[in-house]
Amino acid sequence: MPRHIAIIMDGNGRWAKRRLMPRVAGHRKGVEALRGVIRACAERGVSHLTVFAFSSENWRRPQEEVTLLMELFMRALENEVAKLHENGIRFRVIGDLSGFSGRIQALIRDAEALTRNNTRLTFTVAANYGGRWDVVQAVKKLMLSGVPAGAVNETTLAEQLSMADAPEPDLFIRTGGEQRISNFLMWQLAYTELYFTDALWPDFDAAALDAAIASYRTRERRFGRTSEQLRSTS
Repeated sequence: MPRHIAIIMDGNGRWAKRRLMPRVAGHRKGVEALRGVIRACAERGVSHLTVFAFSSENWRRPQEEVTLLMELFMRALENEVAKLHENGIRFRVIGDLSGFSGRIQALIRDAEALTRNNTRLTFTVAANYGGRWDVVQAVKKLMLSGVPAGAVNETTLAEQLSMADAPEPDLFIRTGGEQRISNFLMWQLAYTELYFTDALWPDFDAAALDAAIASYRTRERRFGRTSEQLRSTS
């Protein structure tokens, strides 16, 4: 079982369009799908689930859709966090939170504080996040702390990334048929197994998650070593 699953939840708008519904209806249905996947991950013993909810590039979408997405995000924070806490799930948000309203920032802080000590599953939402932004902000932290250039290496940089306290993802899932990582956890996905599916996010359920995990279990994770080396150490 993968310890850490990362997901790009793609296809909400197309799901709604195929049903002649407004795009926001697809996003609302996507929240329902996410609720089911969180539950499924917790039941299967996955320790970390990280989802890409809103990228730093998503601000370029039509203003009406962005406004509706912010409203949906706020409502989810208001209505879902207590349920996560009741089920022992820790909630985190990574990204540049300064882009959000004061109300959303306050809800995020409260949710993180409430669930901080939960251990069943760490559920992380990447919001106003970009993988390149993550690396840049990590470099800025190192510079501000006065770390000399000669002391900068992969370890010191990784310690400043948004996901420094989590294991790197074992399995990356992208729904909606696209086959790219779209600036999501660029550093952390270096050795992650990638899984792409044509299923649109609102249709992604526990069975679809199991199919992705089954694919993951067929992979040989060598991390630069040979198959023979792996067999000799098993």
